[in-house]
Amino acid sequence: MRRPLIPLPSWLPVDGYILALVGTVGLAALLPARGPAATVADGASTGAVALLFFLYGARLSTREAMDGLRHWRLHLTVLACTFVAFPLLGLAARGLVPYVLPPALYTGLLFLCLVPSTVQSSIAFTSIARGNVAAAICAGSFSSIVGIVITPLLAALVLDGDGSGFSSDSLVSIVCQLLLPFLAGQLLRRWIGGFLTRNKKVLGYVDRGSILLVVYSAFSTGMVQGIWHQISPLRLLCLVGVEAVLLAAMLTCTSYGSKKLGFSRGDRIAITFAGSKKSLAAGLPMASVLFGAQAGLAVLPLMLFHQMQLMVCAVLSKRYAAQADADAGSDAGASDVDAGVRMKADTGGGGGAAGGEGTRSAAAVAVSGPRG
Repeated sequence: MRRPLIPLPSWLPVDGYILALVGTVGLAALLPARGPAATVADGASTGAVALLFFLYGARLSTREAMDGLRHWRLHLTVLACTFVAFPLLGLAARGLVPYVLPPALYTGLLFLCLVPSTVQSSIAFTSIARGNVAAAICAGSFSSIVGIVITPLLAALVLDGDGSGFSSDSLVSIVCQLLLPFLAGQLLRRWIGGFLTRNKKVLGYVDRGSILLVVYSAFSTGMVQGIWHQISPLRLLCLVGVEAVLLAAMLTCTSYGSKKLGFSRGDRIAITFAGSKKSLAAGLPMASVLFGAQAGLAVLPLMLFHQMQLMVCAVLSKRYAAQADADAGSDAGASDVDAGVRMKADTGGGGGAAGGEGTRSAAAVAVSGPRG
């Protein structure tokens, strides 16, 4: 999980980067870009999106991704959760419009369901929970790669009638601003991969700064056009409730579904975290391309869901870790008992048949415990 821009106390259950995003939204509300400044901000935002996906492509190791194909059942499960189960739940939420959610927020909620899974936090939480970290790395990477193509196609399929303004021009923008830079990064990786690895910390700030620029541009446009007057505090509270139900449903689906499919404990943990979360880093740039002037409201559900998933998964990963430690302690105790039984049997073996029978009886009691 990425380190926050500003170190925060460990007891504060808020991601530091979320605070930076909220601060950016506040800046856009107080000082929105207008006129020539808006043109400059939009151009800079477009360049930042292209730079982000170029860096994504340059960092992704194609060899590692191909090696992960050997665990294809796990990756297909995560992809099914991300791009099938999530969108189906999003479509089912259409019945909440307009009574619970206004159309603009529902469009953002549906877009949230189409975004690929996150990589960094899935790896971090899987590691904390003693899960299969290698599987989490590959699953997140596959989801990001597939999402560059699948998310725009799904958006064209399900958002066309939701007032999103999605059109063939949006697909062209996706190809030019997302797919082509990503492919260029992959092609140049052999020459610049080492440089990117050595300067990973600095480039992390470039990533996050680019996303903040995208958020500022999107919310500035929304402020100038007055779209925020459409949303009341009660509607925002309803959105939080709907997203809480969505997250709970996906955590349940990934946890129990992976168990029914016969995956090991480590794999189940990787599926649970990779299959139930959505990427803010990939979703925000995509929204700016797909929605244009309406991107402010479109990314609001994703921003809220991102913070919610971090808080819930942080608690869940610690519970998984505690359970793993308890299981390890139990196994160690059982091993100690077995060792003691074997030692007692060895020392009592010379006492004849009666002594042997007494030793075996003691061993049975030691292992199985007294009955009644």
